[in-house]
Amino acid sequence: MHIFEPRYLAMIKEAVDDDGTFGVVLIERGPEVGGGDDRFNVGTMASIVRAGVVEDDQMAIVVRGDQRISVLEWLEDDPYPNAIAAERPSTTSAVDLTFPVEAAFRSWRRLSALASELGARLGDGELILPEDPVDAIWALCSLSPLEQIDRQRLLEVDDPGERADRLRLLLDDRAELLEARLAGGFG
Repeated sequence: MHIFEPRYLAMIKEAVDDDGTFGVVLIERGPEVGGGDDRFNVGTMASIVRAGVVEDDQMAIVVRGDQRISVLEWLEDDPYPNAIAAERPSTTSAVDLTFPVEAAFRSWRRLSALASELGARLGDGELILPEDPVDAIWALCSLSPLEQIDRQRLLEVDDPGERADRLRLLLDDRAELLEARLAGGFG
């Protein structure tokens, strides 16, 4: 992440001095810079893996998403957005996740192959998914070429099986668009 807004520079400096964590939520509507925005109430607790100063008024950080959070209450944005949040638990899927994960992975590989035919790549080399099916779904979500709103909708899904199914549908829709481009349907 590239941090340049004074309010977020203050937040990251405080997080680095504290436990290295902070919450991340997507802006629903409004300006991306300077405040005055509406935010989604489901996000991710992030841990700073690496941080460095790029210039006096800019930082670059690498973060890892650790868990989903639900914002319970938005507090005053002084000096940066603040909220009371809690871990958002996942439901335990009633179904075996093997098939939904394999189906989503097939869709990802199909999209990757089509993207390759158009000169794009969806990662470096062969993707090896984590053995844990829930982690595998999150890995596919992370590596898939999705719009931010699609990523948000996947983050909001509490059931991992349903998340895998929705991801597969999104990937299949993108693959159909690439197939149409390859067939000369549109550019």
